[in-house]
Amino acid sequence: MPSSQRGSARRRQRCVLLAGIAILLIALVLAAVLASALTGRKEEASPEPLRWQGRGTTRNLREIVLGRCYSYLAEGRVELGRDKDCLKIWESLKAAFIHKNPCNATTKDYQPLMELASHPVPCNKSLFWSRTYDLVHLYSKSNHHFLTLEDTFLGYMLDGLSWCGDPSAPGINYESCPKWSECEGSSGSVFWKMASKMFAEAACGVVHVMLNGSIETGAFRSSSVFGSVEIFNLNPDKISEIRIWLMHDIGGPQSDSCSGYSIKKLRNILEERNFKITCEDNYRPVQLLQCVHNPGHPDCSLCINSTEAP
Repeated sequence: MPSSQRGSARRRQRCVLLAGIAILLIALVLAAVLASALTGRKEEASPEPLRWQGRGTTRNLREIVLGRCYSYLAEGRVELGRDKDCLKIWESLKAAFIHKNPCNATTKDYQPLMELASHPVPCNKSLFWSRTYDLVHLYSKSNHHFLTLEDTFLGYMLDGLSWCGDPSAPGINYESCPKWSECEGSSGSVFWKMASKMFAEAACGVVHVMLNGSIETGAFRSSSVFGSVEIFNLNPDKISEIRIWLMHDIGGPQSDSCSGYSIKKLRNILEERNFKITCEDNYRPVQLLQCVHNPGHPDCSLCINSTEAP
């Protein structure tokens, strides 16, 4: 073959090779673009799970609930009426929320737990509260004549704990749970409102309520659990009197009193339901307990001096 023909053949081969490489590069680019588009659609179709604003499920929830259950039974705080099975109680709680949407809890979910853990509350011992959590429990622990919801069997086991489900594995969300304000059917909201309703229904004799008179917006709020659930489930046929203790923080403002607007509102609601009501500002036994923790404060000097013999 003449040299001119051999040169022409080599040029054709190079052209074919270069064309093949170009086609291959174009195919790779198209494949990458297509893959990116498909991935983008997949991500749009499967967004990440929502992150809630509240604390996630308490770590070691099972062990804590069982431990508190056995501890309460061993201490014999109140007459429980019948034997309690701690394992069954835990399984009932778990079944109420595991693998479920944390905003879709229902009273039906928690009804078996309520039935397993319920017990009678002795007359004259029920102590309700609103925005006085620390003080009311300090008092109930120092004076065993009273029981708050958190001193009952059910309340004691779950006080201060957090829990919620997740439809995906492992069925429990340990990262975050909805706050009550995020959805009406949150696990915690449904549970505590049911427990509060049951506690109110059990009250009899003289009932006590501790409210915070240092709150600027008023001691009584109709949106609170006490104002929206408990007072409407108190039974006037079983309750002889409701005694309100309006406490002020040591050194705090005296924003409300027994003659204040919010207490008048509470009185009207209760009187319409035929309850007898009394109210006392700074009930002395509770105020003395406040002064134990603030002995040098000027607000406590009159309180302490008034207890001394003349």
